[in-house]
Amino acid sequence: MVSSEHIQSHPVALHSYAANEVIEILRQRGWLTSDPTPEQTAWCERAAALLGQYAVDTEGLAELLSLVFAYAAPEILKGVEAHAVVARQGARDVIRHLALLLLDPAPFTSDRFKEVITSLKESLDLRGRDLFHPVRLALAGRAGEGELDRVILLLDDAAGLPFSVNVKSTRTRIVEFCSALD
Repeated sequence: MVSSEHIQSHPVALHSYAANEVIEILRQRGWLTSDPTPEQTAWCERAAALLGQYAVDTEGLAELLSLVFAYAAPEILKGVEAHAVVARQGARDVIRHLALLLLDPAPFTSDRFKEVITSLKESLDLRGRDLFHPVRLALAGRAGEGELDRVILLLDDAAGLPFSVNVKSTRTRIVEFCSALD
């Protein structure tokens, strides 16, 4: 489970992280067992840029990265946090609509993320945590703030790279989450 002790909800650049620090974390956790390819290095640089500003320290960065590399919807749904999110009015509707939108195999880029959120807002008339927490729970594996959106943006690119664990794409995660939900 990711603790919030090493992660902050609002970015404050305490330390600027680089690809080599992400690579080292991936090696320590066993997610990267060989020399990184240029594509993996580029992904690590992007991960450092997106997540680093939310990490108080290297452990915080590792905790955020763990959300990319470790995902098991049945385990996620056993948690109290998940029950609290899913029990909220409209949460299951958000998850169902999100699943329909993610059936489109288009890469989940920042622009696509904005389109999905706009579509959910328009079709469900929900805002704030009622909208974002179910999305973040289903795709990042926990409810929370904006740092989880950055985790989500890293998923599809990581899923296409040869890491030592199988990174699940946004589409795979929502299918798994919906399967475990009911």
